[in-house]
Amino acid sequence: MIDLGGHRLHIVCTGKGSPTVVVENGLGDFSFDWILVQQRVARFTRICTYDRAGYAWSDPGPLPKTFSQINLELRDALRLAGQHGKYVLVGHSYGGPVVRNFAAEYRGDVAGIVFVDAAFEGMRVGIGGKQTIRLGESGQVREIPPPHEAMTDADRPAAPPADQLPPPEPLDAMYKVLPAAEQKLQLWAQNLLAMQIAEQSQREWSEVYFARWLAKPETDPLGSIPTIVLTRAEGGYGDDQDVSAAQMEQERKDGQAMLGRLSTNSRQIFLKCGHNMELEDPAGVADAIGKVVEAARHGGKL
Repeated sequence: MIDLGGHRLHIVCTGKGSPTVVVENGLGDFSFDWILVQQRVARFTRICTYDRAGYAWSDPGPLPKTFSQINLELRDALRLAGQHGKYVLVGHSYGGPVVRNFAAEYRGDVAGIVFVDAAFEGMRVGIGGKQTIRLGESGQVREIPPPHEAMTDADRPAAPPADQLPPPEPLDAMYKVLPAAEQKLQLWAQNLLAMQIAEQSQREWSEVYFARWLAKPETDPLGSIPTIVLTRAEGGYGDDQDVSAAQMEQERKDGQAMLGRLSTNSRQIFLKCGHNMELEDPAGVADAIGKVVEAARHGGKL
């Protein structure tokens, strides 16, 4: 538990070696969801997983939950935990654009990036029924408040009434691959009120970043940082949305390819699994991390 000046983050580091690998989770995911990958990566280098503010053991922390706020807290927590860059950043789903922004703000701290079925601007997602939206399409390009560590009264939102809270969710079958102890932790953590409040702010502010990137597309902003884009081989869409499965699939492939073009030293790898690659193909994810670690160590091309 790392004290950042009034709020604490939970971080778990294992293994030895350099560069240190740092995992940024997707929405609703936790440090322990990565245990199957962490055990493998710890055999060849140092790896840290953590819980964002409001998740699992981590305190709610300051608001709003912008990418910049999340980046600052992670960078400070790593430093105070004695973990020094450069880092290989691993971003899954929502965590993908978060590490992308980290690299933009703290370029000198980044040795490599692995996007794990990462979200991207313009990505089409279902929002219930047949309706879909493209991330950032309805967002407003507006000023992003500077990040801060000191807690203020505004950083302590009131809890919603109990009758407005969603009912507890059962354990999804995909978590059955985790050890029994981690399955229990998942069931506990996913039903915490603090996480639900944090996610509302994360979703709101991610739209601002996506809108910015849509309005002004980036051209290789990562320079030559070694970057691997892990993409699921099949989207698995059906024709039950307001756009066809073929269009959904093409947009997904185009967006994933775009992530590869963010760096001049990149490689795209397709895995035959679903979105939660850390659970469905931990060996494939660990292997990709290993490739980026080696490229970072020796300055090679992927």
